[in-house]
Amino acid sequence: MLKAELRKKYMQKRKALSTDEAFLLSEKIFENFINYFKPKEGEKVHIFIPILERKEITTQIFINYFLEQNIRVFVPKIVADKLINIEIFKNTVFETSSWGISEPISNEDSGETIFHYVITPLLYCDHKGNRVGYGKGFYDAFFESISKEVQKIGVNYFNPEENIDDVWENDIPLDYLVTPADVLSFFTKGFE
Repeated sequence: MLKAELRKKYMQKRKALSTDEAFLLSEKIFENFINYFKPKEGEKVHIFIPILERKEITTQIFINYFLEQNIRVFVPKIVADKLINIEIFKNTVFETSSWGISEPISNEDSGETIFHYVITPLLYCDHKGNRVGYGKGFYDAFFESISKEVQKIGVNYFNPEENIDDVWENDIPLDYLVTPADVLSFFTKGFE
């Protein structure tokens, strides 16, 4: 299927979830992530803050855990049409952006390019790790700017079904997808 068709289909599927269902599925995704990757104190994680009205994965569960475990947390912020990453702490002050995202007030890019994990938002991911987002290309540009060793991990309520037919040359696939049911690896031609 084409990205535009998949974007529409999975936005509808996500919209059909109740708030409680979305939260329970987010908790399962969190548990699968922790059990599989076992993040440790001092590691660095880049993680998005969700657009709640779009029923994105509730990543505050992850963020709270990371901060409690002394895992360094970086979040994205769009400044001048570029995704920068800002380190956050328990006392970081946030404001709501025009996109409806809670973001740190600070616009100071950490300059960090090496993370243990980049937890990535998406609407859909196929069996090869190709993803469909909102079509702005922020994460592809971000992936280009960071270490190639970083583990790029998508989180989604749904497992792959269809292939994405219009993958572009500049699209950068994920290394893993974490869903409520599975952790899928894309290091081989399919998933493990």
